[in-house]
Amino acid sequence: MTSAASAARLGGLTAIAGALLAGSLGAGPTTGSTAPPGAAPARPGVAALAGLDPAAPTASPPTVAARLGPALNDPILGGPAAYVVDALSGQVLVDIRGHVPTMPASTLKTAVATAALATFPDTRLRTSVLHSPPPGGGPTTPGGTLWLVGGGDPTLTAAPTVNTDVYPAPARLADLVAKVKAAGITAVARVVGDASLFTGPDRAPGWRDNYVTDGDVSPVTALTLDAGRAAPGATGPRNPTPALAATSAFASALAGAGIQVGSVGLGTAAPSARRIAAVDSPPVRVLVEKMLSESDNDLAESLGRLLARHRGLPASFTGATRAVSDTLAEIGTPTAGIVLSDVSGLSTNDRIPPAALVSLLRTAAVTSDRPELRSLLTGLPVAGFSGTLADRYDTPDTAAGAGEVRAKTGTLRNVTSIAGQVVDTDGRMLLFAFLSPAEEATSTKAALDRLTSALAGCGCRPDSSTAAAIDGGEPAR
Repeated sequence: MTSAASAARLGGLTAIAGALLAGSLGAGPTTGSTAPPGAAPARPGVAALAGLDPAAPTASPPTVAARLGPALNDPILGGPAAYVVDALSGQVLVDIRGHVPTMPASTLKTAVATAALATFPDTRLRTSVLHSPPPGGGPTTPGGTLWLVGGGDPTLTAAPTVNTDVYPAPARLADLVAKVKAAGITAVARVVGDASLFTGPDRAPGWRDNYVTDGDVSPVTALTLDAGRAAPGATGPRNPTPALAATSAFASALAGAGIQVGSVGLGTAAPSARRIAAVDSPPVRVLVEKMLSESDNDLAESLGRLLARHRGLPASFTGATRAVSDTLAEIGTPTAGIVLSDVSGLSTNDRIPPAALVSLLRTAAVTSDRPELRSLLTGLPVAGFSGTLADRYDTPDTAAGAGEVRAKTGTLRNVTSIAGQVVDTDGRMLLFAFLSPAEEATSTKAALDRLTSALAGCGCRPDSSTAAAIDGGEPAR
């Protein structure tokens, strides 16, 4: 391997920190580190997030096809759609039904991520408290109404402390309560939650009935605490009425702070109500990285609705899907064949060509005048280290991918998918999407891990040493 390729693939702690902007990964030893006596063999570290090296040898389509052939033909995958391109040149290296609309599962989140980053990367989602004093009363007269107004932030938390692995610097309900008390409010007749920012059904066509009860997603609402979970990051069923639950929790917290509270309900804030408190989420670019790393369905759907509002569309599933598709078209992503019922990928009705997924990744990788899209790449889970790939790539046949593959995963009952980027052993960045129609299972994910690891371990220039590697020898480095 050339020194330039080595620099792209291997990094010390500084490089790792730069690569892991999502901020929640524990990196293993980097290549070349010394393990203590008696320790297990050191696992490869996380490679630095590579740039594009025009001097790196270009990959040959026949060589890539030969390298991936055995893994692509694994019967476990059931004949996956596959699309691989050279990031710098855009040359197509593998195309198996790459332009055929296919069920993407959560790889679709790269679409809403790109649209959000292209539109409002530095926006923060604000949750507000408004106050309507009683008739004839002043701002601190006991009585009147407090309105808890949702801003579409599913990371708003009721927890006193939150591990950054769960939420990055979330807005806190306790801060709202403290600001209400500081405003001199001592008693209110009503506490009313306002979730009117979003409209339409709270579940999408193609969502299975068990998604909410299994904890995959909360009913979509502009007002929620901890995404309808019992605690930040908790598993298990989501609250079926998250806006009311959030309002009730706010009222309880007010009472705990010594503020008398009367009735609790839902409604739309009075136009004359005055804002007395507000808390903000982290910037959208940080939320996008978290959404991608953990495959957060609630963040995806909230961002989609906020995009719809930004474009003057209804903040509903219909508005969100149109807003995402229109934004992608504006930045040059081919949208032919894209049919969406949601923007999280949970719907079994969603379809997108693998080539469109790769196009999103390439836009983020090569478009120098849109640096805000870089968060699409930094937010991707790292094989064997972070997010939905943290517990994968730990077998000898996937070792080449550990720390190297960065990809968004997707799993539903009848699809298992992965789309992302890797630098091959020649130092060339390759982008890929593999969408398998096979049932979600550990074995299916492992088969995709072997496939992407084969790409990571490929010295794909058309020369004799590469041919020897395809036949079973060690790849040229």
